[in-house]
Amino acid sequence: MKKLVVLLFMVCFLASCGQSSLINRSEFLQHDMMYKNWDHMKFSLFGPDEASDQDIEKSMEQQWWGLEVPYVPGQ
Repeated sequence: MKKLVVLLFMVCFLASCGQSSLINRSEFLQHDMMYKNWDHMKFSLFGPDEASDQDIEKSMEQQWWGLEVPYVPGQ
């Protein structure tokens, strides 16, 4: 019985997270892959804290998706 309750709780939790506005704004569900290409994945996983001009140009050329991270000078 405990396993059923835990399983039901997990299903409800994951279903509510899937409807999060964050996922909808990131366009994650509109694509069949998590990353556009290897460059996108490398930047997302290992990228610097601040994007360089080259990173921005590459993301626009290759049409990466996801939430925009605003540039805040001095941080």
